[in-house]
Amino acid sequence: MTDTVRHPPGPLIEIEGLRKTYNAGLPSEVEVLHGLALRVDAGEFIALMGPSGSGKSTLLNILGLLERMSAGSYRLQGEPVQHLDDTGLTLRRRQSLGFVFQFHHLLPAFSALENVTLPALMADGRVGPRQLARARELLDAVGLAHAMHRRPSELSGGMQQRVAIARALVMSPPLVLADEPTGNLDTASSDEVFGLLRRMHAERGVSFVVVTHDPRLAARCDRLVELVDGKIAHDGPIVA
Repeated sequence: MTDTVRHPPGPLIEIEGLRKTYNAGLPSEVEVLHGLALRVDAGEFIALMGPSGSGKSTLLNILGLLERMSAGSYRLQGEPVQHLDDTGLTLRRRQSLGFVFQFHHLLPAFSALENVTLPALMADGRVGPRQLARARELLDAVGLAHAMHRRPSELSGGMQQRVAIARALVMSPPLVLADEPTGNLDTASSDEVFGLLRRMHAERGVSFVVVTHDPRLAARCDRLVELVDGKIAHDGPIVA
């Protein structure tokens, strides 16, 4: 089974006036994102960088519909999403987004194959033959066909993260959000996992927004968005 999903060109994400405030109305109130504007188009591979505390993870969580913005507008594939209820947000997240985190969050009692099929199980209550075939195909694509029945404890850190990448892609999302996906790996494994993300982008047309603190990896992206003190300080193509 070969992945032939190709997502149409155009904006995946359009954000205007994004603000995020914690502890609103309390003495400890703090605004961490200050009126951001950001557009992510289909086919992009973006590095999101910035010093600790600049708001990178908060922004990624808002893009991923895991946190709500305090003010502003957010269109995901042309649909306004900022006013959706929790059920609506969950459905949009399942339809449009995949996630890869620094820690793989694989279920230890499940095999690699079972972990990859989890999004399908959560969405439909069952894993059908087509979804199972897709999960197998993705594990083969990330080089783990031989290990699909192993549990996470039987896999190296780099292999576990490759399972997480396959899981992020199993529902054919147009966009994957990755938060320090190589931050828990050694240099060799980091290069391997990042190379896999680039290959998935090239071969499958999936867009990526990748939070990283590593300038060496950011240089392998196509566009850099840099946050400083909750504002976008730079947004432009990577210059070799």
